[in-house]
Amino acid sequence: MAEQAATHVVVVKPLTAWERISGNSALRKTALLVLLALFWELYARKLDNPLLFPTFGATLEAFGSAIASGVIPQRTLHSLQVLAQGYAAGLFFAAILTAFATATRIGTDLLELLTAMFNPLPSIALLPLAMLWVGLGNGSLIFVLIHAVLWSVALNTHAGFRSVSQTLRMVGRNYGLSGPRFVAQILVPAAFPHILTGLKIGWPFAWRTLIAAELVFGVSQGSGGLGWYVFENKNQLEIANVFAGLFTVILIGLFVENVVFATIERRTVRRWGMQT
Repeated sequence: MAEQAATHVVVVKPLTAWERISGNSALRKTALLVLLALFWELYARKLDNPLLFPTFGATLEAFGSAIASGVIPQRTLHSLQVLAQGYAAGLFFAAILTAFATATRIGTDLLELLTAMFNPLPSIALLPLAMLWVGLGNGSLIFVLIHAVLWSVALNTHAGFRSVSQTLRMVGRNYGLSGPRFVAQILVPAAFPHILTGLKIGWPFAWRTLIAAELVFGVSQGSGGLGWYVFENKNQLEIANVFAGLFTVILIGLFVENVVFATIERRTVRRWGMQT
């Protein structure tokens, strides 16, 4: 028996250095970013036209100068403040619409109908109406941001609620849960992967809508965030600064996606065993 057991010993093979590196998602993404930056630099040098396509080095130099002068931090803070207000307002209205759709059939029909009508409509197309209805200022920006966030979050949340199994619902009922407690302790945790998907879809919609809208509001008000920074530097033919502004937009997008949402996902759906 001892000899037979010895023949079935499982030997764990240690990972090689390359296998450890290739298995690290952060390192793989960093390597891809380095390759993209290298391609950018080589293509810009070959094109040799800084007014059309500055090099990556020139963009980094403009980016560093704008940070040192405080221009990009100031414009970024302005954009993020407006984004936070519009995103939060969009989530609030999405919660109300989803609650109504979950509670009644008419609410479900209303959500499906409104989503089919307004979700395909680009948020920036509502900007002229927002300027007429709300006036110039952050109110109009928040209006279009609500439209950008509302439909994807409401639709995904409602789909998540509908996917919760009847068994889990009955468990909640047996524990005496009802109303807001039933939603908070049963529906929301079970549907959270769908809710998180809606949040991840709504965020880039809102971010790019804000940058595009700031181009218009910069012209109207003479001030603004990153969108206006890009616009004014384009008019002054400071193309390296234009790329530095776009580079800032990209960096914020990478941070939100790979740090903020990745942390939320790791501490919720992965920790709960809902996702591998």
